[in-house]
Amino acid sequence: MKKNVGNADRYLRIFLGIIIAILGIVFQSWWGLLAILPIGTAFMRFCPAYMPFGISTMKSKEEKAS
Repeated sequence: MKKNVGNADRYLRIFLGIIIAILGIVFQSWWGLLAILPIGTAFMRFCPAYMPFGISTMKSKEEKAS
């Protein structure tokens, strides 16, 4: 599994995941469980939706360090 989520993308996913989770708690909705997706892909640094399109937000230095 090749990493395809860069640092900026990763931080944005974590931020959005936290916001979604908080909104799910505040509104007492199961939709808050959707926060698992962006947070999970941020920590795995892999997004399956990027694969068919050949998208990678990794910079070349990040790819070499990993």
